[in-house]
Amino acid sequence: MNKTLTYIEAISEALWEEMERDKNVFLLGEDIGAYGGAFKVTKGFHEHFGGERVIDTVLAEEAIIGAATGAAVVGMRPVAEIQFADFITSGFNQLVNNSAKIFWRWNIPVPMVVRLPSGGGIHGGPYHSINPEAWFFHVPGLKLVAPSTPYDAKGLMKAAIRDNNPVLYFESKYLYRRIKGEIPKDDYVVEIGKADVKRKGNDISVITYGTGVHWSLEAAEILSKENIDVEVLDLRSLMPLDTEAIFSSVKKTAKVLLVHEDSLTGGIGGEIAALISDNCFQYLDAPIKRVAALDAPVPYAPTLEEYFLPNAEKVVKALRELEAF
Repeated sequence: MNKTLTYIEAISEALWEEMERDKNVFLLGEDIGAYGGAFKVTKGFHEHFGGERVIDTVLAEEAIIGAATGAAVVGMRPVAEIQFADFITSGFNQLVNNSAKIFWRWNIPVPMVVRLPSGGGIHGGPYHSINPEAWFFHVPGLKLVAPSTPYDAKGLMKAAIRDNNPVLYFESKYLYRRIKGEIPKDDYVVEIGKADVKRKGNDISVITYGTGVHWSLEAAEILSKENIDVEVLDLRSLMPLDTEAIFSSVKKTAKVLLVHEDSLTGGIGGEIAALISDNCFQYLDAPIKRVAALDAPVPYAPTLEEYFLPNAEKVVKALRELEAF
C-alpha cells in the first residue's frame, strides 16, 4: 500500500531510511541538530541518531563542503545541508575545485550529497531565493537532480546518497508543504539521469523541472480546454540529462517550450535549446521558446517577486504563441 507525504516529508523520510540502512550515512549543516534545521527537515534526527551522525557545523559553507568531501574520500556518505542555496557561493571553491575533480585526479569515489533549498515564491529576497543550478551544470564531475514531486524527491534522495559521485540535490522551498503525493511503503529509488513524462501530449512539448513542472501542468490543463494537447516532460535529473527523452518528445510534437525558475540568460534552458537545435532541427515546426525568471536579483516585495518569476499564466501565453506559429 502507498502513503501520502508532502514534498518535505518525503525528503526527510528518505534521509531517515538511508541513515537506518547504512551507518556510513551522516548529516552535517547549520542548525540541523537539536533545532531540526531551518525548515525542520531533520527534526528528531539528533535525538534518534545522536550528535556523531547529525552534526551541527559552524556558519561556514566552505568548511561544510570541505568536511563532507574529506569524509566521502575515506568511505563515508555525508549529506551536507546548505541552509539556503544562495550560500553555496561560500563553498564554491571546495565544491568545484575539489569535490568535482577528485575522482578525475585520483580515481577515488566521492559519495556525497549537497542539499540546496532553492527558489523563490517565499518572499525571501535576493539572498534567500536563487536557483543556482546553472553554475554547476557546467562543472564535469558533479551530478545535479531537481525533483518536482514527493515521489521523485524521496527516490532521487535515496539514489543520490547511494551514488559514488558528488550529487547536488536542488529542492524547491516553495513546494515543501504545498504539494502532497503517494509514496510506496517499500524501498525504491528514482534513477539519476532519467526524465519522466508527467503529462502526455501531441501538440507542444514543455521541457522543465522543479517548480516549473507545476506551472506547466497547470498551463497544460488550461489549454486542454482549447484543444491544445501539451506534453510536460519533467527532467528530474539535470546532469546527466536524459537527451533520449528530450529528443523523443520533440520529434513527436515538433514544438518546444523550455521552462525554468532560474533567470533566462545563461540558464540550463539555453543549453537544452542548443541540443535540440543540433539534433532535432529538421523536426521543428516553430522556433524554440523559453519562459524563465527575469535577469535580475530576486525582489523582496511580493508583487515584484510575482512579476519577476515565471508562472502558469506566462507559460500559457508562450504556448499559445507556439500553437499559433
